Amino acid sequence: MNNLIIETSNLCKCYGVNMVVSHVNIHVQKGSIYGLLGRNGAGKTSIMKMMLGLTPITDGNITMFGMQFPANKAEILRRVGVMIETPGFYPNLTATENLQILSSLRDVTDKNAIQKSLELVGLPYKDKKMFSEYSLGMKQRLGIAASIVHDPELLILDEPTNGLDPIGIAEMRSFIRELCSTKGKTVLISSHILSEIAMLADDVGIIDRGVLLEEESLKELEKKNTKYVQFFVSDAGKAAQIIDGAFKIKSMKIVDKNTLYLYDMSFPVAMINRTLVEAGIDVSEAHLCENTLEDYFKKITGAYCIIQI
Repeated sequence: MNNLIIETSNLCKCYGVNMVVSHVNIHVQKGSIYGLLGRNGAGKTSIMKMMLGLTPITDGNITMFGMQFPANKAEILRRVGVMIETPGFYPNLTATENLQILSSLRDVTDKNAIQKSLELVGLPYKDKKMFSEYSLGMKQRLGIAASIVHDPELLILDEPTNGLDPIGIAEMRSFIRELCSTKGKTVLISSHILSEIAMLADDVGIIDRGVLLEEESLKELEKKNTKYVQFFVSDAGKAAQIIDGAFKIKSMKIVDKNTLYLYDMSFPVAMINRTLVEAGIDVSEAHLCENTLEDYFKKITGAYCIIQI
């Protein structure tokens, strides 16, 4: 059974001769948080805008809720909540008044919808403060409230933590996680901040210069965050046999004739080194190494483009 809420096939976007999105294939599972991760200008917003009909598709296909987009645009967008870039509201109206206008445009029938959406993001109902008096964090919260006031199944959020302080970022992360875990929403979120995606997303798509470099579950990506001991020896194959026999260690990788990676950190390196030398294996070097997620992202994007805070 197909459990995908969003699926793109060879999605492309060109502005003149400049291709900003190139043959992107994204798969967003129902009830999950999908993090689209990449530096500013990588193509994240362009992808989201094509999914919403805010900019035309140059080539490729988008399927949402099992329906082709934009052929079924009206039906699809009724089921979607959106916050793209900076949320815009009437500055001389309160949060409640702004949401009343949006609710009427969306034909929201639930009389308590505005109150529930404001309470969910921690904003007071029927407060007298005007939108123009709101802090950036409050404006972002109201943007989330506006995106959920019609109780959508899917949320598309473009850089929702942009410009927030650490407390605001933590609060926004909590809102989004609650929408998924307790309200059953599916969330597509973009960010250039590795740590935010790592703490929030179930699945991650890494995009750079318009190309989707990798799409994995967070659990699979975390496997790349590993510690190991790198041995340079006279015979890596024989060294692996000796370590297995002496310590019953299976978590090893023979990289080449003289290089061995040992992933099991249960035994002291000095003890393993001594065992190898006593068995006639020359050990020229032994290093403790760690590949972090940040290292991995830097490697596949070819640059220091992902910011971690």
